[in-house]
Amino acid sequence: MALLLRVHVSPKLIRKIQLSTVPESVKQLQDELQAKLGLEGDFAIQYEDPDFGNALCNLMDIKELPAGRAVLHLIWEENASASPPQTPSDHSAISSIDTASVSSASSFSPSSSTKTYMRSTSQWPNPFPIPTFSYDVALKLRKGNEVYEKAGANLSVTRDIKMEILDKLAQEMFAIKAYPDKNEITSVAQELVSKHPCLKEPGNGTGYDGWATSIKFKLGNYRSKLSKAGCSEVAVNRKRRGEEDDSGSNRFSLKKPKRGEVNFIPDGPENYNDESLENERCILEDEMKKRDKNMALITQKMDITFSLRRKEVVEMQPLVKEMQLRWPALFLKEQICAEFSRITTKDLMGTFLTALDTYSLRLIKLYRIRKAAFRNDMDSLLQKFDEQVSNIVQHRRTISLEGLPIFVRDDETKLFLTCLDTDPVERATRGVTVGILTVLEDYVGPNSQSTVVNTAIVLEEDIILDDLPDLPTAFAYLFGLLYGLNMEFPKELKYTFEAVQHIFMELTSTCSQRIRSFKTKLLTKV
Repeated sequence: MALLLRVHVSPKLIRKIQLSTVPESVKQLQDELQAKLGLEGDFAIQYEDPDFGNALCNLMDIKELPAGRAVLHLIWEENASASPPQTPSDHSAISSIDTASVSSASSFSPSSSTKTYMRSTSQWPNPFPIPTFSYDVALKLRKGNEVYEKAGANLSVTRDIKMEILDKLAQEMFAIKAYPDKNEITSVAQELVSKHPCLKEPGNGTGYDGWATSIKFKLGNYRSKLSKAGCSEVAVNRKRRGEEDDSGSNRFSLKKPKRGEVNFIPDGPENYNDESLENERCILEDEMKKRDKNMALITQKMDITFSLRRKEVVEMQPLVKEMQLRWPALFLKEQICAEFSRITTKDLMGTFLTALDTYSLRLIKLYRIRKAAFRNDMDSLLQKFDEQVSNIVQHRRTISLEGLPIFVRDDETKLFLTCLDTDPVERATRGVTVGILTVLEDYVGPNSQSTVVNTAIVLEEDIILDDLPDLPTAFAYLFGLLYGLNMEFPKELKYTFEAVQHIFMELTSTCSQRIRSFKTKLLTKV
């Protein structure tokens, strides 16, 4: 049986090939791709899985490929000759995305490229990798460690040694995270003393408390230097004299990642300024007006203009309607997922649906055990689920989500909205900041259930995305849009979104006491 493939070799090279037969193994498929496309170097293969809304999955078995045709993405091993080039930095946390620079909306120029520097790691490393210091400091530390091991004597840390250590640590830490929390800073100080025991502070304390304090202040000074140099992520927090917010208050709100964002406000791509990025945005806007859109070009322009877009949503906090006018491509399903990946490095649809399938049985068991503690809403929800006789997996996903705000004591009526197809949509969306609207068929025959005719996402009283296949898919896109638009979680739904953020998507290491308690119940065998 023949196999038709669309192969994403790199952001600027996408090829269509046909194989006369399906390869017998993943290795044979790799060999076929190398031969037909003239590729060199090592790469892994991911495919778009139709079972998860075309989310990317690693190809581990050739039988996993969709029959007949498939879309493949090649993930190049580091140092592979066909892979996108890396940044000159020796730190793996900052990656360089090689994106073709397009001079017009219709022509690609492979010889012209630009580099966009963005972080690629979402987790604080444990243990923290202590950097290599200058030769003289490294030599003194090595000698100091030898003396400490033999005689237990600490190294006399001069100002030059301390400044060298703190400078290198600040640079290394910022490469991973601009605003590390107290525990993360402490972990760096602890690892520094563990690797170089001669730096341990005398006394009965931990031996690294003083280092933790010094690192904290040094990192603050380093951010100040970067702000003056024009680093977008920290320059956004530069308080100007006499600056007031919309309420006339002089209170200053620090703009920093709070929900696991890895690339919050990245610097612009190499050789681009605000004016040239605005030109790229205009090309992108024009492309979106065409009936036959060039999706590869749209993705490329969205990659290039990411820094400009993030600067707008964080600094200016525009209305959703304004973003729809300036950035219409951001509301495409593919770009909602892509933007979420740019911000968090996570696969939105794949991670969410996999987690939902993992926890759905436990959630429903938990709902049954604790249903007496809630209103009749939970009982009605479970009764509706028990009446289902087909497509149980899909219903299980839906009930798991619908019961979540009830369990964490949010107001589920603010999130999950319903109306009939004969009702005015404006009435259902009035006053809704964030929600999912399910439109039901007006006529329901005897002994039959209501038919869903549409599932839509509502933001700021407007339907942003509709004709979605089901409620879980709609929830995933809604979650991605909240990140892409930098919108706050609604107060009355705070814990629902925090549970998804912390437990399902694993974006944050800390959470509120309520979600910590919920997580304990969920992970305890029920």
